[in-house]
Amino acid sequence: MAGLEGIEQPRGPEHTAAVARWSPAVADERALAALELYGDPSEEDVRLPSRPESAAVARRLVQIVVLRWGMSPRLAEDAVLLVSELVGNAVRHTGARVFGLRVRRRTGRIRVEVRDPSRGLPCLMPVQDLDVSGRGLTLVDKLSDRWGVDLLPRGKTTWFEIRAADR
Repeated sequence: MAGLEGIEQPRGPEHTAAVARWSPAVADERALAALELYGDPSEEDVRLPSRPESAAVARRLVQIVVLRWGMSPRLAEDAVLLVSELVGNAVRHTGARVFGLRVRRRTGRIRVEVRDPSRGLPCLMPVQDLDVSGRGLTLVDKLSDRWGVDLLPRGKTTWFEIRAADR
């Protein structure tokens, strides 16, 4: 999607490759193993090590929770992409040893939160066509219905919300 801002991406039934990529049948064992090892982010704050490979764990956890709630594969795909961006920022920019992941279900929407001990605020920067990084928050801004940062006494929670009714 990078470099394609403003261009509608195919999302209809004929666009099944992306849905199949994140279907529970493809990664069910890994997702269940991640739930067993780290816990359920819909029930508690799940602590993950601040390493690049934790993005894959966060994606699996969000995917299985959202699909278990009966949400659409499209919503799961968007949530998986966006949590990957928030985790990437937490790993790259905070210097933390661990970060927290939480997924909440609210009436008509889901909320995904990534908590870290840094009080440094993320910045939504303008991106150019040839930029090779810095697109994460732009994706979050474009694909989520709302996003923000809540400052905590020791750190912050960066979050996004996606409406569940129309996806």
